[in-house]
Amino acid sequence: MNESRPGDAFRPGDLLNNTYRIEALLGRGGTSEVYRARSEISGRVVALKALRSEFSGNEDFLLLMTREEEMRDIRHDAVVRYSDNQRTPEGTVYLVMDYVDGPGLDRKLREGGMSAEDLLVIGARVAEGLEAAHSKNIVHRDLSPDNIILRNGNPAEAVIIDFGIAKDTNPGAATIVGNEFAGKYAYAAPEQLSGRTDARSDLYSLGALLLATFRGRPPNAGSNPMEVLQKKGEPLDTEGVPEPLKSLIEKMSHPDPDKRFQTAAEVVSAIRSGGSVTSASALEDRTVIVPNRKSEAPPAIATATPSKPQTAAKKSRLPIAMAAVLLLAGGGGAGVYFSGILTPSLPLADPFVFTASKTDGGVPEATGYAPSQDVQRALTQEIARQSGTAELSLARGDIGEGWGSDVGLLLSTVAVLDDWALSVNDMTFTVSGQTSDAAKEESVTALLNTALPGGMSGTVDITRKIQVLEAPKLQAIMDQVADCGPLSQQDVPAGGYAEGDKIVVSGRLADNGSRIRLYDALREISAERDVVIDAEILNPALCLIESRLPAAPGGGFDIKFGFGDSSDPNPSGRYFVGENPVIDVNIPADVTDGYIYVSVLDVSGNVFHLLPNQTRTDNSVSALRGGQSGDFPVRVAYGLAEAQGTSKLAFTVDASSLGKSKVLVLYSKTPLFEKMRDISEPAATYAQALADLQAGGDTSVASIDSRILTTAQP
Repeated sequence: MNESRPGDAFRPGDLLNNTYRIEALLGRGGTSEVYRARSEISGRVVALKALRSEFSGNEDFLLLMTREEEMRDIRHDAVVRYSDNQRTPEGTVYLVMDYVDGPGLDRKLREGGMSAEDLLVIGARVAEGLEAAHSKNIVHRDLSPDNIILRNGNPAEAVIIDFGIAKDTNPGAATIVGNEFAGKYAYAAPEQLSGRTDARSDLYSLGALLLATFRGRPPNAGSNPMEVLQKKGEPLDTEGVPEPLKSLIEKMSHPDPDKRFQTAAEVVSAIRSGGSVTSASALEDRTVIVPNRKSEAPPAIATATPSKPQTAAKKSRLPIAMAAVLLLAGGGGAGVYFSGILTPSLPLADPFVFTASKTDGGVPEATGYAPSQDVQRALTQEIARQSGTAELSLARGDIGEGWGSDVGLLLSTVAVLDDWALSVNDMTFTVSGQTSDAAKEESVTALLNTALPGGMSGTVDITRKIQVLEAPKLQAIMDQVADCGPLSQQDVPAGGYAEGDKIVVSGRLADNGSRIRLYDALREISAERDVVIDAEILNPALCLIESRLPAAPGGGFDIKFGFGDSSDPNPSGRYFVGENPVIDVNIPADVTDGYIYVSVLDVSGNVFHLLPNQTRTDNSVSALRGGQSGDFPVRVAYGLAEAQGTSKLAFTVDASSLGKSKVLVLYSKTPLFEKMRDISEPAATYAQALADLQAGGDTSVASIDSRILTTAQP
């Protein structure tokens, strides 16, 4: 289980709406926390997904919770069952759903993968669940190993969880959390990068996650926007995957949606019939060669969480490691103790002492006595689990039966501290230590001040270190997540961040998923400090172009937006479906020669050249001015009526490509390109052309100006 933090929505023991008693925190995600709870009316165990406080006032995320609640209309054993949303008197919104008991596919992946036979069973089961969702016009959009749980560890009982970013495909329905790309790059279908999603996108993700779980590693999605766009256009590498799983994955995950299975029902039918290579009856008798994998771990408790599945829950607040030691040292400890105490060959130790310690950044070391070989082994293994060493001698002494289990419990409890020291004298202990985490200070002190099960007693002195968080440590994390240019910290305090300081990050990110990953990574080390991600969310195509643009200052070319059916300006640059954007570029008064290049970097991943192009080839400033001086406006996108019967460019917003586009104005003293570029080209092609300009040593780009144009559903 996860440890509670002061900022958590709920704590174990809380009673919600006089019905649900919180038993444990199961996981934290980018926007929510998931808890195990029990109905005090029916005794039923449920999972509660609570929207984190920093998102509770955001209508997009409240809509997300509402949409997820609507998944209750899907009635299938392969889809987690949702109940309803509720709100506490304090305003916390939470969603009630089934509690699913079993390991997640992400755990199976980390353990080395699964056999092809099991994955065929899982594939059919998940496809059946998708068929039920798709029949309600619901697309999951985020299918990956961490949101598929094997109930009771059984592949035939796989359950899809976390429809948090699902999209309703009914006409006019909005996509949750704006219209940005959603999903994990490694498992997302190529069309999702362009904002297009349908049921076939889920089939691609299913194929990709089956492949990943077979291999024991996720597909390589690339480390930057350029690689992502390139790799998503290529088939997944299925070399070494046995048939029929190989052919099924290739059909599910074809880069072209039209060449995939077209429905989840087709996937179910293909698997049930043995795939494209063999019949169902032959599949039962054939031998499938699969790679060696690690032994199966016992099933653990998991739930519909926004993060990885969690291990088996205990009703106490003891750490997981502590529970393990209690089993090892306590479960067999009593019998072992009697075995040792009745063995006359053991020397008498008076006093019976045991000492262990760990310095900050170091590893634990332990010396002293143990009353039996089994307790000696258990304590040595606990120290080794913490990467330390132990030198323990066998002896008998004036100790109780529970000495071994209590020492094991003490060791596992203090392991979460930054530094600590433990001294045991017969049945009395002394513990001291430090931590920079207030929650750990509180929990360790509370646990060790209660009566230990083996009868040992002692004193506890845990103090909290006031720790300054250094800006370079944060920057290293930011650099790892950055996928759209550099990220920077705003108003960094001299000497680093003290407790209570706010961490503000600015820059650009490729999608909202990157924003959530960055937020979670910074919160992980920020302790009680507030984290604010004040970054502009673009998309992979825009980020790709940004990374290839030459370094140049702004030139004062003002980009103005208007409407084709009126003379009203549109200062926000936001347009809805059906509207006709008009775009003007104002040439500054002091610019009288040279050339301007105006392009739109579209949300779909394409670049549209408004000036010059095949219908308007002259982009020289002198020709555009036509002898006019002063500030001079040049229209590059026209109203429909104005463009009627001419070669002028005009367009309207449709629902196929919604999100953020960028209008880009490059100014140069000489022509940039040797020949006219096509009016439309892929972002990757244009990015390469810009990179080639820089590689030539003289880009001649004197200035760059830009402005975001946003399209959305009304």
